[in-house]
This record gives sequence, C-alpha cells and structure tokens, in this order.
Amino acid sequence: MSTILVTGGTGNLGGAVATRLRAAGHDVRVLSRRAKDYPVDLRDGSGLDAAMAGAEVVVHCASTPRGGDDVAAGHLIEAARRAGTVSNIVYISIVGVDAIPFGYYTMKYQVERMLEASGLGVTILRTTQFHDLVAMLVDALAKVPVVPVPLPKGVRVQPIAVEEVADRLAELAVPTPAGRVTDMGGPEIHTLLELGRAYLAATGRRRKVFALPLAGKAYAAFRRGGNLAPSHAVGKISFSEFLTARAAR
Repeated sequence: MSTILVTGGTGNLGGAVATRLRAAGHDVRVLSRRAKDYPVDLRDGSGLDAAMAGAEVVVHCASTPRGGDDVAAGHLIEAARRAGTVSNIVYISIVGVDAIPFGYYTMKYQVERMLEASGLGVTILRTTQFHDLVAMLVDALAKVPVVPVPLPKGVRVQPIAVEEVADRLAELAVPTPAGRVTDMGGPEIHTLLELGRAYLAATGRRRKVFALPLAGKAYAAFRRGGNLAPSHAVGKISFSEFLTARAAR
C-alpha cells in the first residue's frame, strides 16, 4: 500500500478518487485549502512540504478555469523534488488541449509539458468532458428567463462519467509512472444542442434552445471535433443514464 496525495480531493473528481484509493487500503492525504489534516494552498505552495513528506504518488486533480494552474503545478513539482520520495505524479487532462486554442485548454497543456520536463515520474490521462460539465454549461446559459437558451452551433461533445474517470485514475495511482496513457472518451457523441434539450427536459424546464454560431479559432477547433476521442469511446454510462441517476438523487 502507498501513501498517496490527492490535490483537489474535496472536489467532484478528486473526492471520488480519494474514496477509491482509501477503499483499496492506501494512506490517502487529501490536499485543499480547507483540509483538516493537510491544509495546502497551491497558489503559494504553503503546507505542501508537510503534506508531501513520505508520499510515493500524487494524483493532481486540482484545477481552475480562472487561471493559475501553471503556478500550482510549479509548486507541486518543486515540493515533490524536495521530498525525494515521489515516483509518480498522475495528472488529469482533457482531450484536445494540444489542438484547441481555448484559454483553459492551453493552460492544461502547459501543465502537461511542465510535468513532462520536470524529470519526475509522470502519468497523464486525457478524457473528454464530464457529463456534469455539460449540465453546468446548460444551467449557466439557462439562467436568463424567457429567451431561448443559446448553445454553440455545430459543436459536438462526447461526455463521460466522473465515476469512470475516477476508477481509471485510481488504477494509475501506482508508484510506477506510465507516461501519456490512452485517452478516455464517453460512449456517445452528440451535439450540445441535443444534450441541452435533453437536460432541460429532464430537469422539467420547458425552454427552447437555439444554435448560436460563434467566431474564432477555438470555436472552429471545437467544430472540427478536436475535443472528441471517437476511437477511444470506452465509457459505459451515457448522458441519458447520467440524467436518470441525477434525477433519482
């Protein structure tokens, strides 16, 4: 059994990973600013040395679209070097980060390259978007009452269940690094328009949606399918099954 750090371990994905690792008998340290045992602020690296002491594996799930992932990764890398015991940093990334010039994706790709250049053992897993992300996007766009919900025209997504990604990350959280592993994609590809309608119907909102054409290189890359992994559709839980489970909860 290993001592494993999970950054972002109070979040949706990180929490699921920590639960699986504990169930497997590992000593799991959940890192977050509000953690009781290991309070860590990745923005300035405070608390990292104490949390990293004696750890063999780090599962790096912490991330924010507000920026600063590169700074956090830098602190994590330096702390792992100082500890001298970390043999594998497992990083969750996104399919298309090297093909879509979208700010958050570009930052995730930069973190990938930082880890690969660090000289440390690294495992990188890219997945397609989570089911939850599609739901969050539609919820955000549906906040304005009365008017139809605008969704990007021609953009397809291949959502995957957080639980399935957590299973895979737990498998990869071993002392031996695997480098860039095979991408994970959800079981089905749909347009955002289709999924938006399905989500609104499942949540009891009789709202119309319409396809909104956008501009820019990032939008063009999404339309080309840079965010998809059709040859790696390994997920089992469909978006409709996700909606059913969400409604049951």
